[in-house]
Amino acid sequence: MKELLARLFAKPMIAFELIAASFFANMLALATSLYVIQVLNRYVSYGVDSTLATLTVGVLIAIILEFGFRQARLMLASTISSESDETLIIGSFGILTGAKAAAMDILPPGLRREVLSGADTVQTAYNAPNIAAILDVPFALVFVAALFMLSPLIAIVVTFFVVGVLIFGIGGQSALRKPTQDLAMVSARRGALVGAAIAAADTVRAFNAAAFMRNIWRKESVVHQGLRRRVISLQGLIQTLTPSVQATMSVTVIAIGATQVIAGDLDVGAMIGCNILAARALGPMTRLAQLGEAFAKARQSLSMFQEFSKLPQERVQGSALTEYKGGVEFVDLAFAYPGANAPLFESLSLKLEPGSIMVVFGANGTGKSTMARLLLGLVEPSRGHILADGVDLAQVVPEWWRKQVAYLPQEPRLLNVSIRENLTVFNPDLDDAGISRLIKAAGLRSYIDQSPDGLEARITHNGENMSLGIRRRMALSRALACDGKLAVFDEPTEGLDKEGSAQVYAAMNAMAKRGHTTIVFSHDPRILKGAGYLLDLNFKPTPKFTSMTPEMQKMLKGGKT
Repeated sequence: MKELLARLFAKPMIAFELIAASFFANMLALATSLYVIQVLNRYVSYGVDSTLATLTVGVLIAIILEFGFRQARLMLASTISSESDETLIIGSFGILTGAKAAAMDILPPGLRREVLSGADTVQTAYNAPNIAAILDVPFALVFVAALFMLSPLIAIVVTFFVVGVLIFGIGGQSALRKPTQDLAMVSARRGALVGAAIAAADTVRAFNAAAFMRNIWRKESVVHQGLRRRVISLQGLIQTLTPSVQATMSVTVIAIGATQVIAGDLDVGAMIGCNILAARALGPMTRLAQLGEAFAKARQSLSMFQEFSKLPQERVQGSALTEYKGGVEFVDLAFAYPGANAPLFESLSLKLEPGSIMVVFGANGTGKSTMARLLLGLVEPSRGHILADGVDLAQVVPEWWRKQVAYLPQEPRLLNVSIRENLTVFNPDLDDAGISRLIKAAGLRSYIDQSPDGLEARITHNGENMSLGIRRRMALSRALACDGKLAVFDEPTEGLDKEGSAQVYAAMNAMAKRGHTTIVFSHDPRILKGAGYLLDLNFKPTPKFTSMTPEMQKMLKGGKT
C-alpha cells in the first residue's frame, strides 16, 4: 500500500479529513446494530410505540448522516487521487516523448504501449470507492470493540475470522504478483504482434507470412491464456471463499450467541446485534481480498512506470546561440551501436562553412541515416563532437537546435492530426499565406484541393497508408516550415516521380541561394552535381571527405557517379 500512503501524505490536510470522515461514517454505522438490539429488548418486550418511533427516527438520522459522511469521503478520495493520477498519466506520456531516442529504440513498441495503458490500470485500482474500502479496514476494530462489550467470546471468534480473511487477502495479492507481472510482459509481446500485423499487412500477405505470424500468435496466446487462467483461478478462489467464510462466521456467532442466551449471559436482541456487528467487521476484509487482482496489476504497472522513468531524458536546459549562421564541424567523430563489433565510422573530422553543400553517400548500412540522426541530436556520438558555429551540440538545448534544422528523414512519418497541424507543429507562427507557400513548394496543391477536408483532413497510421511520394512531399513541406539555416535531407528524391524530384531540387536551390548550409544523403546524380563537398561512407573506418573538383564535375556530367 505504498502508493496509497504516498497519495495520502502528498495532501495531509485532505488525508486527515478523509480519515475523519471514515471514522464518523463507521461510528454511525453502529446505529443499525444498536437499533436492532433496542427494538428487540425494549419495544418488543414492552410495546411502547413512542419508544419505537424515537428509536426509528434516531437510526434514520444516523443512516442519513452516515450516507453524507461516506459521500464526502468519496469526494475527498477523488480529490486526493486526481493529482497523482494526472501526474502519472501525463508523466508517462511525457517520458515517452521526452526520452532520448537511442534509449527508446531499445524498448519494444508493445512494452511502451503497455506502460502507457498501465497508468489507466493504476487509476482504476486507486479510484475513490477502492480507497474508501481500504480506509474501512482499520475501523473493523470499532465493530470488534462493540462486540467485546456485548460478548467477549463472540468478539474473539469474530477477530479470528477477520484476521484470517485479512491474511488470506494479503496472501492472495502476493500470489497474484508474479503471474500478473508475467501477464503484462506477454501482453506487450502480443501487442507488438498485433501492431506488426496491422502496419505490415501487405508484407504478411505478399510473402505468405500469415501462417508464420499465426504460429507465433498461437504460442503467445497459449502462454497468455495459461497465465490468465491462473490469475482468474486465484481471484475466483478469493471471491468464492469470502462469502463462505462470512456465512460460516454468521453460523458460528448465532450458535455461540444461542448458547449464551440459554445460559442467561446474552439476550436475543444482543445476539442478533452481534451477528450484524460481526458482518460489519468482516465486510472491509472481504472487500480488500476481492481487490487483490486490481492492486496486483497496479503494483506491476507502477513498477514498469518506475523503470520507464529511469530512461535518460533529453536536455531541457543548455546554451542557445543568439543567431545560428549555418556552420557545422565534426571533430574526431565516431559512432558504434551498442554490442556492435566495429564502429560505423570513427576519427571523422571536417568543417563546413555557412552556405556549404555536402553530399553524403555510401552503400546500405554504412551509416547515412545514423549520421543524419546525429546531426539532429537524436542519437549521441560514441566519441568526438559535432559543433554548430563552434558550439558543441552536447551543450545546446535540443529543442532550440532542431528549430535551426530543416530535416527530411528517409522514412518520413507524420503525426495523427490534421494536415494543417502537421505543418504548424514545428512553426506555430505560420499563417495561411505561409502554409500556402509550403504547399506550393512541395507540390501538394493538387492533393490538398482534391481532399474533401483540405488542410483539415486528418492523417491516420502516421501517414503510412499514403503513397511514399505524397508522404515525402508532406515531410518536405514540414521541413521547410522552420526555414532553418541548416538543411539535412536523407534520400530526398527516393520514391518521388520526376515532378516531385523537381520540387526537391527547387527547394534545395532556393535554400542554397539564401546561404543555407545543406547536407544531403543521396546517390542522385543531379544532387551530386551541385555538391561543394563529398563524404564517402564506403571508406572504413574513417569516411573520405573531399572537395568537389572540376574533374569530378565533368565525370558527373558524363553520367558517371
